[in-house]
Amino acid sequence: MFDSLVAYLDSIRARDPAPRSRWEILLYPGLWAVGLHRVAHWLFEAKLYFLARLINHFSRFVTAIDIHPGAKIGRHLFIDHGFTVIGETAEIGDNVTIYQCVTLGGTNPANGVPGKRHPTLCDNVILGSGAQVLGPITVGARARVGANAVVTEDVPEGATMVGLKARSTLVPVETWLKDFIPYGTPCKEPCEPAGGSRIDELENEVAVLKAQVSALLAERTGDDAPNAPVTGSGRRRNRN
Repeated sequence: MFDSLVAYLDSIRARDPAPRSRWEILLYPGLWAVGLHRVAHWLFEAKLYFLARLINHFSRFVTAIDIHPGAKIGRHLFIDHGFTVIGETAEIGDNVTIYQCVTLGGTNPANGVPGKRHPTLCDNVILGSGAQVLGPITVGARARVGANAVVTEDVPEGATMVGLKARSTLVPVETWLKDFIPYGTPCKEPCEPAGGSRIDELENEVAVLKAQVSALLAERTGDDAPNAPVTGSGRRRNRN
């Protein structure tokens, strides 16, 4: 058990450069939230729902992280900072990183019968701050969800999701980023695949339209020049 705790602390330290020692990590609210959830989940599986909820509410009060006792969490989950919500049927794999203000939210079944309604996160997923992952979808292994992205569809393995509604920036397998990326958002490299973003495309279309309008105005000005009225002695007379 001690070795498992040390491995867990080392996995957090590998993803967070802030702590100077393992002792600091022991004070992290995310670590306490996951630890208390282990107890609450054990009680939930034993159908001691009231006690499970009691621990859940205590954990939320102390850590500002709300993990439903029914959620299934793998090894080495790192919740960096608080204000995160994880729903009842959420499933989280190993070595997942979740930053602040993230929601693993569920859908309300139309038939009123509860079932799988929260996301499944595979191994090594990174959720940036403010990300909202909603519904019974699957986020593939090593996928990244950028800050404030809203994800409502399955995410391919190794993809990076950005935007509202989130879109994939999936790149070929040989160029996948396999190293850990803080907040799930590359900062030194473009998020978009080669070819530019949608904003660049719109800007190019606007430039083309401006050029066409300018050409039409120039053409109309050239056509109207011979018909311009002449004043003074050169004024045209109406022959009719």
